[in-house]
Formats: sequence, structure tokens, C-alpha cells
Amino acid sequence: MKLWLLRPIDGVKDWEPWYDKAFGNVVRAEDETGARELAALKEGAEGKDAWLNNKKSTCIELTTEGKAEHIIQDFAAA
Repeated sequence: MKLWLLRPIDGVKDWEPWYDKAFGNVVRAEDETGARELAALKEGAEGKDAWLNNKKSTCIELTTEGKAEHIIQDFAAA
């Protein structure tokens, strides 16, 4: 299994307005298709297609290679 990071593509209307929507998923799956399907199971108001469609969201495999960076944070503000 591999870890996958899914995020919205800037400018895609599925994430407007911003509330009641998911903006990132990290999932464990064999391949990108499986990763997108898992993310779509936990969709918010953005809908399943936002995660299934590669024109609306990115899906990259997370590896130990690469620069130091903050990948994702689970944060909620009132």
C-alpha cells in the first residue's frame, strides 16, 4: 500500500464557497484510482466528483523523498 495526498486545484468552483467542504485527504491505497475513491467516500459539500476528477483535484503519492515541508494539518476554527 502507498500513502496519497489529495488536494483541490486552485480556481475550481467545487470548493466555493469554502464552508462544509474537505480541502485535503491523506489515504492509504494501492493506486491513484483507489486513493480517489477513498477520498470520495468522505466528501463534504464539494461532492464526490471533486475527488474523483483529476481536473478538480491533485493526487500525489507521498514518499520519504523531497524537501522538508508541512504536508497537511487538521484544524477547525469557530
